[in-house]
Amino acid sequence: MLFLVQSAAVYGIDAIIVDIEVNLQPVPKEGDVIPPFTIVGLPDAAIRESRERIKAAIKNSGFFFPFHKTTVNLAPADVRKEGASFDLPIALGILGASGDLGDGQDAGSTMSIGELSLDGRVRAVRGALSIALAARAKGITNLIVPEENAPEAAVVQELNVYPVHDLKQAARLAKDLSGGQLTFVPPMKLDLAEFKSNDSNYNVDFSEVRGQQSAKRALEVASAGGHNILFIGPPGSGKTMLAKRLPTILPPLEFEEALEITKIHSVAGLTGRSGLIRERPFKSPHHTVSHAGLIGGGSIPRPGEVSLAHLGVLFLDELPEFDRSVLEVLRQPMEDKQVTISRAASSLTFPSNFTLVASMNPCPCGYFGSTRDCKCSPIQIQRYVGKISGPLMDRIDIHIDVPAVKFKELRGKNVEPAESSSEVRGRVIRAREIQNKRLGGDGVYSNSAMSPKQIREYCGLDTECETLLEKAMQRQGLSARAHDRILKVARTIADLAGSEKIEAGHISEAINFRSLDRNYWA
Repeated sequence: MLFLVQSAAVYGIDAIIVDIEVNLQPVPKEGDVIPPFTIVGLPDAAIRESRERIKAAIKNSGFFFPFHKTTVNLAPADVRKEGASFDLPIALGILGASGDLGDGQDAGSTMSIGELSLDGRVRAVRGALSIALAARAKGITNLIVPEENAPEAAVVQELNVYPVHDLKQAARLAKDLSGGQLTFVPPMKLDLAEFKSNDSNYNVDFSEVRGQQSAKRALEVASAGGHNILFIGPPGSGKTMLAKRLPTILPPLEFEEALEITKIHSVAGLTGRSGLIRERPFKSPHHTVSHAGLIGGGSIPRPGEVSLAHLGVLFLDELPEFDRSVLEVLRQPMEDKQVTISRAASSLTFPSNFTLVASMNPCPCGYFGSTRDCKCSPIQIQRYVGKISGPLMDRIDIHIDVPAVKFKELRGKNVEPAESSSEVRGRVIRAREIQNKRLGGDGVYSNSAMSPKQIREYCGLDTECETLLEKAMQRQGLSARAHDRILKVARTIADLAGSEKIEAGHISEAINFRSLDRNYWA
């Protein structure tokens, strides 16, 4: 008997529907020969090994495993499948072919995913949200998922998501759904009207940072325009503390943004029971990270740190300690806001629209230019800073010096209270609204993403501003890319000030954010 069930396979951050055809063919009983159980359709090792898991799960769930030649076909047969998410649908297909799911044949409206334990329990899988979106696009109305994956899959509206604990429960549910009967378990539904990204509960706040007014201002400008930023300062000056508070002043997530972030984290297996991600991600990879870990990779590529930081913050602490070849692969995602990973069999694209925050010491010992004596020679300093290439530095819009905090700022009782994250975020949101009104029609939503044509249109300068910029270009030896980035930062500063035109003060502040070019890379 032939029985058809449906599942899905994840590629990149999207999923494709996979038809699972199960055919049972009677065989003569000759001694104790076990009938073959074959899975075809380019399965990987995890799927081939699923035969033993499925057999044990069916028997331990109280069902009879058929004494037939069993052939399972995963279609389309020319696309490679991987992972254990096909365990549950294959088991349901075998039960359906055996007649354990009744006479109902409306299997086309139901899809299932899940890994099986030997005792029949259903384990969580990766990419449940992507699979749910693919099911809705295909017109499938019912989705059976592991309990742990149900919250993220239920985010998709117009889809009945049924969480199951074990194979026995899944079989009973599939029988009811295929027969058009009322199910004994109601589908999980989420009230998306309750989605309020403003209620994000960050455990850090901008007000906790003492002093460092210039660095705080730089972070505000960076968040308002989506600019990349580099902190340079001695150990203990607060670089990491500042970086960790950047997500708290970024604009709150819209629902579509939260959905996109959750898809990426779901494919990477990082959502768990949390469902929809409501806060902007903050990723801080160690300096020993590999190319694949940072950008993504694998035989079937998975997202790396730059994609997991999509619409959030990628923090690279101690930037010169990273392998130079690893840092160079950041160029394309910083420019294109996406990463394309090519393999012999396929080419996948992952989004990577992140804000880069990097930090470094001014020299190997860390105290060049500070109150403590520096023990590094000029050659050592040059070699240390030279680990970061000029092209990469050109792609970082803001370079800011972070000096050691003075004792009076750290302990002074008469110091004015620092602004909270919510106060700074209010100004950032207003600046972003100005940018959306100006650039939204062109599909660009922040000043950092402006094209050269948009820079010429929206970053006009008067004579005084032209003179300031020309002198800075000549004095600091800035590149054409640095010229454009100064204009973008100046446009953001003007937006924060509510000014329609870029004024001399805005250009001057933007140039000051590139002053480290003169000190280190000129």
